[in-house]
Amino acid sequence: MDRTVDALVLAHLDIADSIARKYSGRSGDWSDLRQVGYLGLVKAAQRFDPERGDDFVSYAVPTISGEIKRHLRDNGWFIRPPRAVQDTRTAIMRVTSQLTQRLGRAPGREELSLELGVPLELVDEALSCHESLRPSSIDASVGGDDSLSLADTLSAPDDDFERAELLAQISPATRALSARDRRILYLRFYEEWSQQKIGEELGVTQMQVSRLIQRILATLRESIGVTTDEVAEAATARPAAAATRRPAPRSHAA
Repeated sequence: MDRTVDALVLAHLDIADSIARKYSGRSGDWSDLRQVGYLGLVKAAQRFDPERGDDFVSYAVPTISGEIKRHLRDNGWFIRPPRAVQDTRTAIMRVTSQLTQRLGRAPGREELSLELGVPLELVDEALSCHESLRPSSIDASVGGDDSLSLADTLSAPDDDFERAELLAQISPATRALSARDRRILYLRFYEEWSQQKIGEELGVTQMQVSRLIQRILATLRESIGVTTDEVAEAATARPAAAATRRPAPRSHAA
């Protein structure tokens, strides 16, 4: 750049900053738009002809704004909304300052709708589409607490989904068992009775109960193609117990 262009750019950096901040909306990170604004400022300085008698600021502002608008149109949308929504958002940004001056306060959604002559629903969609332009980072702080990020509030992966899938497989297999076998599963893995207590309930020895449980688990394993440990783990979940249903009390006869 020659000295004149360089001087114009350095003297008007605050204008580019102001325009870039306006187009960044609620986003805290406007550094990208600031760089685009500076590019527009350089272009304005290079093309400006003082002999035409125009004020540089009046010439630079639309040039900078146009550069930022092109950037947002081509690169800014993370999820691109319909063109009508994009155009409405641009129009809202254009008339908001005018209405603020006229009303002495920020305009409401109904006033924006009336000023632009567009449906209120389109105004609402245009106002909310900002998140498509600048999606929140999962590292952003939440709740005004810098020590807590959005990522910290997201649940970590666990085994619940795998357990639910396994339960869906086990339920039909358990219904194929005899009523006595289902009762043993219920007492052992849901009520968490000891093998000795189950033996006393059924009138058999603890060793027999152990063998019965191993046989039942082996039957289920063969039916659904998983390990004995996985069958036992799934059987401890409440849905499995509900699937087997609590049987009516039985006699102590074996």
